[in-house]
Amino acid sequence: MSQTLLEFRNVNVFYGQIQALKEVSLTVNQGETVSLIGANGAGKSTLLMSIFGQPRIAGGQILYRGEDISRKSTHFIASNGIAQAPEGRRIFPDMTVEENLLMGTIPIGSRYQQQDKARMYGLFPRLEERRSQRAMTLSGGEQQMLAIARALMSRPKLLLLDEPSLGLAPIVVKQIFQILRELTREGMTLFLVEQNANHALRLSNRAYVMVNGQIRLSGTGQELLVNPEVRSAYLGGA
Repeated sequence: MSQTLLEFRNVNVFYGQIQALKEVSLTVNQGETVSLIGANGAGKSTLLMSIFGQPRIAGGQILYRGEDISRKSTHFIASNGIAQAPEGRRIFPDMTVEENLLMGTIPIGSRYQQQDKARMYGLFPRLEERRSQRAMTLSGGEQQMLAIARALMSRPKLLLLDEPSLGLAPIVVKQIFQILRELTREGMTLFLVEQNANHALRLSNRAYVMVNGQIRLSGTGQELLVNPEVRSAYLGGA
């Protein structure tokens, strides 16, 4: 039986008087890909960001390998094996591609820098071609690849991805998800927040549907792909 790597137990989050997350419970097991889908504003990114304490949860627990991390520092969480490719990429625009990658090693130090950099260039050949370019000169898709590669440089046990397809052309989205599929074949555990339900569900072992800060549906990726409610709301009825 797979070990539970990440667990949310009855998590509540408020922004002032507004409750953004309501008694959210879900699990991510080691070696699987889990997606959280839902409309814009449903609370998906809030849930992901709450892992790093931004925002802090108001109730419930966030467990990582059985330990409550809901009051731990960002550095503690990052250095213990959780990395995030955030929404909007948030790369360092004035740094080169290579410098951005090296920033990803801060939680673990420089011991594996050279071999991991070579691995990233193998996964993302486009980044190797642009290794000396400033990150601001990259296309949106290349910046997304850089954000994922930078996160992988910390050798995470759990990779969080927040809207990796946002704002990208369909052909680039396909490339990004092909890379994510390769990571899953290598055994990487992924927790994916994504509006593109079709790509997310096809990649995922399991998935959850969030509506107005609550989990409304869950199941395997394939089950939700054929669920009439999901097809109507998130797959254009296709």
